[in-house]
Parts: sequence; C-alpha cells; structure tokens
Amino acid sequence: MTFTRRTLLAGSGALALTARTAFALPRAAARPDLFIGTGGHGHTYPGPTLPFGMVQLGPDTDVERWDACSGYHRTDTSIMGFSHTHLSGTGIGDMLDVLVVPTTGPVQLTPGTLADPDAGYRQRFSDEHAEPGYYRVRLESGVRAELTVTERTGWHRYSFPAGAGHLLIDLSHLVLDRWDQGTLVDDAALHVDADGTLTGSRRVFRWAKGRRIHFAMQLSRRPDRITFYGDGDIAAPAGSAGVTGKRLKAVLHYTNAGQAPILMRTGISAVDIAGARANLAAEARHWNFDRIRSAAARRWDDALGAITVSGGTADQRTIMASALYHAQVAPTLFSDVDGRYVALDRQVHTVPAGGAAYSSYSLWDTYRALHPLLTLVAPDRAKSLVDDMIRQTALSPYGPLVWPLQGVETGTMMGWHGVSVLAEAQAKGIPADYAAAWPAIRKRSFDFTAPDLDNSKARDLYDRLGFVPADRTWESVSRTQEYAYDDWASSHLARAAGASADADRLNKRSLNYRNVLDPGTGFARPRLENGAWTTPYDPIQLGHGKDYRDYTEANGWQATFLNQHDVYGHIAHLGGPAAFEAKLDALFAAPSTLPADAPPDISGLVGQYAHGNEPDQHVAYLYAYVGAPWKTQRMVRRLLTEMYKADPDGIIGNDDCGQMSAWFVMSALGFYPVDPVSAVYVFGAPLFDRAVVRVGDNRRLIIEAPGNGPNRCYVQSVTWNGRPWTKSWIDHATLIRGGTLRFTIGNAPNPAFGRALADRPPSFGHGAGA
Repeated sequence: MTFTRRTLLAGSGALALTARTAFALPRAAARPDLFIGTGGHGHTYPGPTLPFGMVQLGPDTDVERWDACSGYHRTDTSIMGFSHTHLSGTGIGDMLDVLVVPTTGPVQLTPGTLADPDAGYRQRFSDEHAEPGYYRVRLESGVRAELTVTERTGWHRYSFPAGAGHLLIDLSHLVLDRWDQGTLVDDAALHVDADGTLTGSRRVFRWAKGRRIHFAMQLSRRPDRITFYGDGDIAAPAGSAGVTGKRLKAVLHYTNAGQAPILMRTGISAVDIAGARANLAAEARHWNFDRIRSAAARRWDDALGAITVSGGTADQRTIMASALYHAQVAPTLFSDVDGRYVALDRQVHTVPAGGAAYSSYSLWDTYRALHPLLTLVAPDRAKSLVDDMIRQTALSPYGPLVWPLQGVETGTMMGWHGVSVLAEAQAKGIPADYAAAWPAIRKRSFDFTAPDLDNSKARDLYDRLGFVPADRTWESVSRTQEYAYDDWASSHLARAAGASADADRLNKRSLNYRNVLDPGTGFARPRLENGAWTTPYDPIQLGHGKDYRDYTEANGWQATFLNQHDVYGHIAHLGGPAAFEAKLDALFAAPSTLPADAPPDISGLVGQYAHGNEPDQHVAYLYAYVGAPWKTQRMVRRLLTEMYKADPDGIIGNDDCGQMSAWFVMSALGFYPVDPVSAVYVFGAPLFDRAVVRVGDNRRLIIEAPGNGPNRCYVQSVTWNGRPWTKSWIDHATLIRGGTLRFTIGNAPNPAFGRALADRPPSFGHGAGA
C-alpha cells in the first residue's frame, strides 16, 4: 500500500453529545464558531492559537481513530488533557506534544478509554467554550481550565476546588496509529531547575519521523513536591530532579490546589531547550493571563477583519468567519525568537532578520486556494511564506517542498507543489529571490539520480515515456497529472531565473497529462509501459487491480478533470467545447456510487464530483472555458450551500490545513483560481450581498451583488468601477488595486454573459480563440 495522509487510525465510535458553546466577544457582526469542523471528518480542533502561530494549545479527546487526527472530536465525551501542538484538518495525525492533565484524587498515569474514562485520568466535561485565542471548560474533577496563547507560548489557568490536586505532565502522549511499528518515542528527558522551571524533550517517530520537541514550563505557584516517572511508569526516587528514557511523566502535587488559581506558561521549540527558554522569556514577561487573552483576541480581530460581509443568512456569515479563521491557522510558525529553526536537511539554521520559518505546509491541498487567498488578503504573510519556502527548497535534499512537518519532509501525496506557490507568487509580483530556489527545482525536474520519496517516484519514466506506467508504480495516472502541473509551474520559475531552454522543456513536458487521457473513452486512464491502456476499465474504480490504485484519492471520473493549466488543450483532446461541456454535465449527473475500497476522502459527492477532496475543487469553474459560466454559477452556489454548515460536522471532508475553508471563502466572494500560476480568477457568483476585502494598505476591494438571494445565483452582468466587464474572469493585478466589482444577479441564467470566445478565461498563456 502507499503511505498517504489518509492512512486510517484504528478504532471508531460516536458517543452522546456534550453541551458546548462557541460564543465570542461581540466585536463583529459574525464571529467564528471554532467547533465547525471538529465533527464528522473535518479534523479541526477548537483550542487557541494565533494566526499561523507555533503553539496550538487545546483539549485532546482521542488519539486512536482517524477522525481524531487533530486529537479532538466533537462527539467525544471525555477529555484526556491539554497539549500544546495540533494539526488542523489533516488526514494523518501527529503532534499533541506536552499533555497537561489538571485533576484531583488518586494519581492515575494512563488515560483510560472513551468507553471507560474512569479507568484512567480522562475526565468528563461541561461548559465548553471557544473563541479565537481562548478556550475554557469545566472538568468533572471540579477544575475550571482556561487556555490562551502567544505565538510561541501556551498559557493555562486552572481553578481547582478546595483541597489537594495535581498536574500530570504526560510526555508519552501522542497519536496512536494501527500502522505504527517500532519505537514511537525516544531520547526523552524531564528535569526541574532550582527555580522551579520544568524542562523536557522528546524525539517522535510518527508521521514526521525523528522530529524533536523541547519545552520550558513555569508555574505561578510552585508545587509542594514533584514525582517523576520513567519507562513502565516506574517512579524515580523521591527528591529526584528529573528522569530520562522514552515514555516519561511528571506529577506536580499541590496540598491546597484550590487556594488560588494555578497559572502555567510553556514555551516550546524544535531546536533545543535553550530555544524554549528563550521563547518563554521573550513572550511571557508577566503573569497576567487576561492580558495575554486580550492580546490574542486583538490579533484575531485584525486577521478576521480582512473580509467583512453582509447579506446571506446568519449561518452563512458564521461559516464565512469560521472559514477565514481556519484559513489562517496553518502553515505554523517554526522559528524561535532568535531566528533558529530545524530545516529540511535536519540541521539548525537561522532565518535572516525579520524572516520566519514555518511548518505544516499541506501543499497538495493548499496550493489550490489557501495560498491564492493569502496573496489577496494577507500579502505580507504570503511573502514571509514564500521567502521561507525558497530557503527550505534550497536546503532540502528533496528540493521543492511537498508536505514538510516540523523539519521533516514527509513526502506525503503526489508531486512537489511547492513550486506552484512560488510560481504563483512570482506571477503576482510578490518580491522574493526566486532564482535561489531554481537549482533545487531543476534537480528535481531533470536529475533522475536525485533521491526520491513516495511523492516523486518514476520521474525518469515520466520524462522518457511521457507518462508514468501503471505496471511500474502505484497511482500512475495521478502522478502523471500532478507532475505535469508542477512542470507548468516550474517552467515559469525557470524563465524567471533566465533558464529559457529549461523553461521550454518543462513547458512542453507539462502537456504529458494528455498522455493519460484516453480520447476513445473520454477518461483519465492508466497505461502500461508498452503504451497499452489497461483493460478492463471502469471509471468508478480506483485502480486496474485489487491492490493497485491508479489514482490519488480519486477515481477515473474525478481524475479526468484534474488538469488545471491547459484547459483548452484538454477541451480539444476530449472532442471540443460541446463534448467537454457534456462531459462536465455527465460528471455532476452520474450515479454517486463508489467501490467498497474507496477512501473516506472521496466525499461530498454530486454525481461523481467529490467536493470533500481536493482534485476536483476547481472543476465547477471549468464551464466558463466552454462559454457556459451560468452552469458554474449554479453549481458553485449548490456547493456553497450543501457542503458547508454552521455545525461541528459542517465541513464535508478534512479541512486540510484550511484548503476546504479557503475554497468557501473565495467562492463566496464570487471567484476562484482554477490555475493559481496564471494569476487570474474565474467568476462564479457571490454568496453575499456585499463584501469588503482588505487587499493592501488603504486599498479595499468591494464586491456587490444586487438581486442576490437564496434562489437567485445567476450573473446578469458585471461592472468594474462602474464600467461594463464582459469577461467571466478577472486578473489578480486588477483586483489588488482596489475598487468595486459589481455583479447584478437574477433568478434565471444569462447565457450571453461570458459566452464570447474573447470573454473566456485564459489558459496555458492564451485565450479561447488562440
């Protein structure tokens, strides 16, 4: 089998719901509901973090099933404790570092189970509350737990009932996957300094194998005693100042825990304990919890103020605010206050002054809409990310980024889509040293002796044959398509670096996607090394054999439309505009049947279109390329209203570090980047009557949609700054100058809008009539 982000975790279960609230300070008309996405397969978490912050502090309810990849699930009725790092919306679990368990009664060192929380330190809970930058809950021990954050520190405030209590620090806590083998944690240590600071480290072999985490923790009240536990939960001798091993714990005992709230502040670092101490010293200069909470709220008010909307329903406004929140959780800060970080060569480096390093780049997902959104609403953050990606591309033994996590290139999913983010930013005029990344990109593109992870296998065959053969490696169709898109992106970076011959070669090779499109059947289809199509063929199936998948989290129907950069070539290859439009209609109208072995990611079906996973998320916008944008308008409105809800199970699939949320944000504004590298957006239709988008200093993009309504989604006409705009698309350079984009909406299609060849979106560097 292939190891992708979707490897399932063992276990299942859905328990009775516990009452929760997600109320926030009334500073805006619509505030995020942080519990959206924490149920179903959304895999988000409700705990506090700052925009793109290093610390993601929050409650953990489970670590043993796939729907608890974030450590939390809405249906769980007991909390294990509060850990300092989480992943948002991913399909593989990791992190959950430095679990803190505040409780009373006899010390218990194992968590117990969801079915029997009394068998361990798990606690039932009530009065759960979450808002950006703050979380609180009441535990069955009577402890009131409150959490807030700075960028690199987690802050806890625990109010105990009268009497004794303790804090368990469980350094052995982590995601448990049924596929895991061997040692999961080693090289761990806990130590208490003379001043009471507790420090610790561990190395983890989960998804990001070999990553390290270090922490420094201070408490407002020193415990009366500390007991350390080593491997096998064997207590260290009384009076010990620390312990080393693999699976370590410490219990901080308070004779009168309820005397006053106990505050805890914890700095973390991937570099070393000195880095954790420095982060703590820089960002925790006082003990005023409420001051930190207020600062966090202000940071989120600014970030969420990038877009304000009116109209729609109250639920839709909440979904919009929540989606904008989730689109600014990752990538996550990875450099310490002194600029040090662990790069993908596993060595410690220092970012230039004013720079930052990041982790949790879910690039197979986020190149599609999240990074394009950031170029629009957070250009300074987009530049910071691009600068980091250039540095890390140059330092990584694998070149362009794939799925880096905590200084480890995991190689998860297909292709090397970091090049798309760089090429898009370059096309949009974000200043950066793109040429510095080109040697590593060139090596990945043309040096077939360079080391490969799962994401880039068979590059030599792709280059020599023009496709990846299905009898030589798995997911061959998707590999061909993904590699072709990365060639398209890389060709732009090559040209920007002055490597014209390489750019031409990559540009030509980016058309290899056509070699897995069978014009006879009209489907993306696997081929053998001898050039023959595999038989028999069924587009519903995931592969040509029981154990041999040909597509990455897709089937033949969905993969047929994966191409993003050469849409007019794609249209011609499948028989022309009328045939292509009919094929799109058939995709959305086909029976929504899937084979028994389909992964849960193929979800949110409309016909065979799967909104719950990324390969198809641009497809509704392809109607614009055949002159039928009214069908885009109709389908996008359906997806906006059916695939998202103001509910914990409100995201139809994994949020994937904000990609699903970013799709909603951009589509609700009325446009989407089918091909991010082209730096243009294809129109759908706005969901809201009015949106104001902050696109730079003193610049606002105002989007108006008079005539909008629940059953009114069809664009009758468009104006830009009061002048008629007949095109079904608009470029980034125009939007970021600011202005008013006005869509007049009606209850019936206007087939004339966007039908002319000259008004259709460009693709592969040319228009529809070229």
